[in-house]
Amino acid sequence: MKKISDVVWEIPKSYKAGMLTPARIIATKKILQEMDEQVYEQLTNVATLPGLINHALCMPDGHSGYGFPIGGVAAMDAENGVISPGGIGFDINCGMRLVLTNLTADDVKPHLKKLVDELYLKVPAGVGSKGFVKLSHNEFKEAVEMGAKWCVEKGYGWEEDLRRIEEDGCMEGADSSKISIRSIQRGVDQIGTLGSGNHYLEIQVVKPEFIFDKDAAKTLGIFPNQVVIMFHCGSRGFGHQVATDYLQTFLSVMHSKYGIRILDRELACAPFNSPEGQNYFAGMKCGVNMSFMNRQVILHRIREVFSSIFRSEPEDLGLHMVYDVAHNTAKLEKHTVNGEKKEVLVHRKGATKAFGPNSEGLPPEFAKLGQPVIIGGSMETGSYLLLGTETAMKESFGSTCHGSGRTMSRTRARHLFRGDKLQRDMEQRGIYVKSVSYSGLAEEAGAAYKDIDEVVGAVDQAGISKKVVRFIPIGNVKG
Repeated sequence: MKKISDVVWEIPKSYKAGMLTPARIIATKKILQEMDEQVYEQLTNVATLPGLINHALCMPDGHSGYGFPIGGVAAMDAENGVISPGGIGFDINCGMRLVLTNLTADDVKPHLKKLVDELYLKVPAGVGSKGFVKLSHNEFKEAVEMGAKWCVEKGYGWEEDLRRIEEDGCMEGADSSKISIRSIQRGVDQIGTLGSGNHYLEIQVVKPEFIFDKDAAKTLGIFPNQVVIMFHCGSRGFGHQVATDYLQTFLSVMHSKYGIRILDRELACAPFNSPEGQNYFAGMKCGVNMSFMNRQVILHRIREVFSSIFRSEPEDLGLHMVYDVAHNTAKLEKHTVNGEKKEVLVHRKGATKAFGPNSEGLPPEFAKLGQPVIIGGSMETGSYLLLGTETAMKESFGSTCHGSGRTMSRTRARHLFRGDKLQRDMEQRGIYVKSVSYSGLAEEAGAAYKDIDEVVGAVDQAGISKKVVRFIPIGNVKG
């Protein structure tokens, strides 16, 4: 492995037959040494996909996934490259949303348990959880073509929310005729739900010593001892079914129709410009939009809960969004390749868009700052807000990490930790947690994840995103 810098490492094309480009990992030496070996196999397999540009990339939160490693980034030539569901993930547009308040830790502390208990009731969590929004199949199909705009039209949000969401809350070109009845059946009742796994809804505090860029924090509306809300969820069973359907389609045509051979069937793909590739892209956009809807309705419920407990209107409590970022997507974007602007299809699986200042598509209020980047840590350790950079545009197709990244399987975590003990320990440390199950809580123990400070330090040192503030958890609803 070639050392490019203290936090950038390259695996040459000669490592494996069929590699079209080198593979790069962004990580400190410590993270690199602890990364599971499957990451190297998966990342170098990605480097064999047709149309790949520059490098197959893995972020410091990288760990093995389906097809691509989680933390993987790959930009494909839009004309001659492929699209792969394994490079996007089953939970399409799993993502993060950060919401401000004008409340301080002292304001919230007397009400914390009631807030968490009410949020637990209002935002269903766990496998199979169902939301309060009731739609017919036809209404659902219309909604997933509109995304968060549909929610705002129905009263589940404010107009100002839309410009603070990636893609303005709606990925254009979503076509519900390209999704199956099974995917609709799985998704129609899940709007406004957290789901399970590493999804959460967290009340956090801004400690003064963890504000790294005071000017940027102030511009974004962040102040010392402020309470903020961060949550993480995706497209639930709907996105999973869309991915499952098209993986089967791609496996049936990839070799027989297009002559594409791959090293791992989990990287099933089709030419982006083929009928199958375009159908999946349009169906995937429905998954992206459903996830934006999901997080929008959850925000609506958060506003209801805070308004009820503090007996004030949400506007008076300052419940405004900072931003909403997606993790698992493929997007057509313009990037500089060999000195020329070129349209490329960027796969981000467990990776976050991190566009720098003055980038196309940023809301005016972020033009000078760069795009807000929300990085969730484990429920015990805290999370980060960063900003995208010009370096990210040059080095990583405007991409950075998405979280801390697992170090052990959920099965191993359940064997090592007891959820009930973990819950008591966390409460003693000032973090009140409500969870659907103790086993689910054990799976998400902080020790099952990488050191979030080390991960964020790596992307900050690499220059692909810039630290602004670290948030400390005080209340958590776990799926």
